[in-house]
Amino acid sequence: MAAAEPARPRRNSSRRAGEGADQDTSAPRRAAPRRRSGAPGAAAAMRAAAEQLAELLGRMPDSVSSLKPTDDGWVAQVEVVELERIPDTTSVMASYRVALDEEGELISYERTRRYSRGMIDRLT
Repeated sequence: MAAAEPARPRRNSSRRAGEGADQDTSAPRRAAPRRRSGAPGAAAAMRAAAEQLAELLGRMPDSVSSLKPTDDGWVAQVEVVELERIPDTTSVMASYRVALDEEGELISYERTRRYSRGMIDRLT
């Protein structure tokens, strides 16, 4: 028995104030890399990145902060608590870059950053 495809979200057809009826909506969109049939989608890739990294590190990820498709699979940034402290805002966090192949198997990971949970990135 084949799994049912998840329902796709509907587009909001309401218009914002000031938008004209003659507005051109046929602008080309940037195409994402094509996925092979049977390759994991974004949600499955996100779960796979978190679960496989947890198995290797022995710590549960706190969040997946980014996920991008590549020609060879997926690349995710996964945030992990490396050292819990009190108060929670002083806990030491780490950001890991996780690469998955087309089947969703982890092929590499590296820690790219360590920081305090309460630290906010400065915009330049």
